[in-house]
Amino acid sequence: MLLKINKFKNHITAIAGFLLVLALVTHFMDLTVLKQAALLITTVIAGIPIFIKAFQALRMKVFSIELLVAIAVIGALFIGEYVESAVVTFLFLFGDYLEARTLQKTRSSLKELIDMAPQEAVVWRGGEEVTVEIDKVEVGDHVIIRSGGKVPVDGSVISGQASLNEAAVTGESVPKMKSKDDKVFSGTIVDSGYMEIIAEKVGDDTTFAKIIELMEEAQDSKSKTEKFLDKFANVYTPAVVILSVLVYLITRDLHIAITFLVVACPGALVIGAPVSNVAGIGNGAKNGVLVKGGEVMDKFSKVDTIVFDKTGTLTKGKPEVTDIKVFGEYEEEDVLRLVAQAETVSEHHLGRTIVKKANEKGMELSIKPTNVEVMKGNGIHVTIGVNHLSIGNKKLMDADGIHIKDEVSAYAIEREKLGNTAIFAAIDGKIVGIFSIADQIREDAVEALTRMRKNGIKKMIMLTGDNKHTAELVAKKLGLDEFHAELLPENKVEWVKKLKEEGHVVAMAGDGINDAPAIATADIGLAMGEGGTDVSMETADVVLMADKLMQFSHAYSLSKATIRNMKQNTFFAVGTVFVLLAGVLAGSVHLASGMFIHEASVLLVILNAMRLIRFNHRNIERERQVQVAEV
Repeated sequence: MLLKINKFKNHITAIAGFLLVLALVTHFMDLTVLKQAALLITTVIAGIPIFIKAFQALRMKVFSIELLVAIAVIGALFIGEYVESAVVTFLFLFGDYLEARTLQKTRSSLKELIDMAPQEAVVWRGGEEVTVEIDKVEVGDHVIIRSGGKVPVDGSVISGQASLNEAAVTGESVPKMKSKDDKVFSGTIVDSGYMEIIAEKVGDDTTFAKIIELMEEAQDSKSKTEKFLDKFANVYTPAVVILSVLVYLITRDLHIAITFLVVACPGALVIGAPVSNVAGIGNGAKNGVLVKGGEVMDKFSKVDTIVFDKTGTLTKGKPEVTDIKVFGEYEEEDVLRLVAQAETVSEHHLGRTIVKKANEKGMELSIKPTNVEVMKGNGIHVTIGVNHLSIGNKKLMDADGIHIKDEVSAYAIEREKLGNTAIFAAIDGKIVGIFSIADQIREDAVEALTRMRKNGIKKMIMLTGDNKHTAELVAKKLGLDEFHAELLPENKVEWVKKLKEEGHVVAMAGDGINDAPAIATADIGLAMGEGGTDVSMETADVVLMADKLMQFSHAYSLSKATIRNMKQNTFFAVGTVFVLLAGVLAGSVHLASGMFIHEASVLLVILNAMRLIRFNHRNIERERQVQVAEV
């Protein structure tokens, strides 16, 4: 029944509005009977959806706003105030209509994402191109995408070259060139070019599908403020009924008591916090930042200390082999081949860098390593043919009892002071080479960190498994407060715990894979990872899809703006209720005008929240600079 009425709610509102206009016309024509009939019909028609929802709320033992309005309408009819009853029911429905329309805009980011989801794909089947529905694409399919087409799955390019707009996933509108072996993500659009990809993730497993799922969950989750207001409303609403009865007993004026009941409705109070939450999370998604709910937004706004991993967070995460130094009888090419073969089993970015170097030189890496043992945070042990290899940092060499000659140690320190990571390679217990690997600091790192300090971050710390010389170089360039080097993943967790015990609200930013334990331990875990790895999406509270520190700065500014907006809405809603109640008791606010002001206050808090959709931390900074210049 209610579903059918809701379906025609807009029509009911329009009819009620027409009847009110008719009542106004008959009033000027002095047709009293027709006027009264029009007002009564308006009350009945517009009151049906309100009374049904009030009845359902009563059955669930909930005091809803509809129940308060229903009581007020019955009272107005009882005392013969047909104008009041008709205007109140119409205004309530019309306000409901405007709220729904406005709220749709706060959820526009999610709707835009859903609308961008690809519906079909062109795949090779039986030696020919076939267009199939998106849910018919299977892992391993060869998918074809031409100019203007949407990438329907996550996968790797196997042929062709194209410029991709990845704004739907990363928030970045600048297109990226993709060619053979590059990763592409569902929901991105080919601006120009042609490519064939092999499907690796399809359907609900794609990055784009997970973004939509996370957005839906986040917008439905509640902040502490919302949870408190929900509990408050459950107590406040019945209290209003009791107060209205008291007002009647004191004044013996049923009209004042009914008006008191209507204007005390907590509509703006109840809706103010959730609409801010939805708008803030929507803004984040539009800018490539996934914030997992209102509670995360609330806690993020209170962060005063940020802990960074180095590689892939403060640096680009695209290291290069800058030098290979060999010792003993081995040739550089032989050492590179053996170490690269060993590192084919490694998930670590430094290991993959060595493999990439060997591939660039056209080396065949066909021999599979055996007896693989990953020494977390230090390196690996493997066997290749008859050789046993230890590859990693100085700690691994010391743990294996491998002697490091003075000349080898001096060379490693020299490379580290120049900003390189020194990777030791030992074969059968003897060091045969050192790989120097360097990574560049992100271009936006200095600006992003400066903005975060201005917005309230008091302490910035870097925790890294890299050597102390390289760590010190990065920390100095970025002006960090502290750095701690040569740490294992469990050491990072210990540091995060220590900071929390000291009373800091800690955010930990890492790549979402090696730093997952520390990310999970922090008050706010933040994952840097282009395209969002499965681990980062599951572990972190905030995911930066474009892998940029400026997104981190935006997310932090946005969290503060969202909570500030919630507080503004709450104060405005409470203030409006107090002013209206005072007006009722003073005799200057009546039933129809009270309902009008009440609905207007609801719309104003929604419009205030909608400002968050357009929030941009860069614009805020420009405004600050202008204000300072004027002063």
